[in-house]
Amino acid sequence: MMRPASSIAATVTTALGATDPNRGVWIALSGGLDSSLLLNLAVAAADQYPRRLQALHVHHGLQSCADDFEAHCRALCRSLEIPLRVVNVRVAVEAGEGVEGAARRARYNAFQQTIPAGDTLWLAQHLDDQAETFLLAALRGSGVGGLAAMPAERQLAGIRLQRPLLEVPRADLEAEVQRRCLVWSEDPSNAQTTFDRNFLRHAILPQLKERWPQASRLLARSAHWMGEADGLLAELADEDLQRLGGRAGELPLAALGKLSASRQRLLIRHCLRQLGLPTPPEARLGALLEQLSARNDAQVRVCWPGVEARCWRGTLWLMSDTLVVFDTPRDWDGHTSLVTDRGEHQLALSLLSGQAMELLVLRPREGGEMLRLAKRGQRDLKRLLQELGVPTWRRQAVAVIWHGATTVAALDMVEGRWLAVAEGWQAQGAWWTSGTDESENF
Repeated sequence: MMRPASSIAATVTTALGATDPNRGVWIALSGGLDSSLLLNLAVAAADQYPRRLQALHVHHGLQSCADDFEAHCRALCRSLEIPLRVVNVRVAVEAGEGVEGAARRARYNAFQQTIPAGDTLWLAQHLDDQAETFLLAALRGSGVGGLAAMPAERQLAGIRLQRPLLEVPRADLEAEVQRRCLVWSEDPSNAQTTFDRNFLRHAILPQLKERWPQASRLLARSAHWMGEADGLLAELADEDLQRLGGRAGELPLAALGKLSASRQRLLIRHCLRQLGLPTPPEARLGALLEQLSARNDAQVRVCWPGVEARCWRGTLWLMSDTLVVFDTPRDWDGHTSLVTDRGEHQLALSLLSGQAMELLVLRPREGGEMLRLAKRGQRDLKRLLQELGVPTWRRQAVAVIWHGATTVAALDMVEGRWLAVAEGWQAQGAWWTSGTDESENF
């Protein structure tokens, strides 16, 4: 006899119905109770809303029983007839990060490298996980963004990341597993209170619940309100960003200096999130703000893991600490989209006459390249880059476009922006706008 659907099953079914039927849905499967249940519920929901379901197991290799977790995941997926992808990762602990943080970073890197953009990834975190995350953030002195804990949905490098069980208490999940007679693989490290989260879970939250039975729900509610406040602050920061030109990686120092210190901090963090870069520790951000008023020719450079901030020619540049270098020639037909360091760009380059042209070639700079510009004649590319205010570190990412033996354009391969286009040619797409407005004459 078929069991009646539980409220948890209904929640998952509704969530699956809201996903794109033309895209895949992945379930992050650790093998534990929560993710094993979520996978079972997703498979049942697919009877009503057919979707291309897949499971993804990240093998951290941190414990001797890690292979047992993988074996359980394989057996479960075989029984449910669901494809399983296993990704082995190396957990490298960075300074001040800890094993938990390093494992999380490795896990999310695996998600991004495995799941196609446009697909949906389901994580099995629940209400009690949210309460723990809120408390951990508070104990670390986090701001509004940290106290917002885990969002029910967000974008991760083009992946739609969702947590359909986020409002469900752990006790309800345990009851549902018992009702369905499911099996799972218990991680023995979950009982080790040397880890901060486990200490809260086993030693602190039970005491809070004795005094306040709804403690987890109330803490999760506070996280929800913090999330709403964080959203409002993001709107404010985006308004400031648009007033300052709309380019997250390049903020004009004069306009930035007119904001209060609080709004400067908010805007810089907002820009870094837009760029997909780590936000700075408080001390590093403070050091950066102190130097924003340095004289225009000062060599201001502030770094933290993954990020480099520079003040150069009246602009605050925020960028990855990994220098982008364009060093591999490639052919181009002049209209197919180009992939650069920050994604795919719809660019076009063609002869003004409309005549057919040879295949274009993008090559790295070698020095001495010349461009014939309308009303300006032959110009040295090196001098043009200086006039445009292209920072020295970005000039290694410039692609020179050749038509046969003639140089016809220069392109920034970080953001896919035109720097210069020769006389007789027309370009479509974004232009370099930093520094002078010289590009308008090209």
